[in-house]
Amino acid sequence: MQRLRLKADGRIVELRDGAEFPLAPEMPVDAPVTPPVEATAAPAVRDLRRRARLTQLEFAARLGVPVETIRNWEQGKRMPRGPARALLAVIAHAPETVFSALAKA
Repeated sequence: MQRLRLKADGRIVELRDGAEFPLAPEMPVDAPVTPPVEATAAPAVRDLRRRARLTQLEFAARLGVPVETIRNWEQGKRMPRGPARALLAVIAHAPETVFSALAKA
């Protein structure tokens, strides 16, 4: 019996003797390689934070999320989804307005 695990980054690995082995999806040789839609459309969190001249801790506090969330986004371990993704998109266009509104909330 084959044991598989879905990793947080979307990869599927096989578990054998306590070790993980990546499973490569079967793809035709001539298939175009395109990144996932979510990865290409997500704002670059590190760039947004640096443009705002904030540390990870300060950025997390302003957004109201744990600093680990910011670290995971910046390291590519997780991708912002839903409301967080929308908020980051607005921050990309008007950071001071967003931070001002969040400070009042």
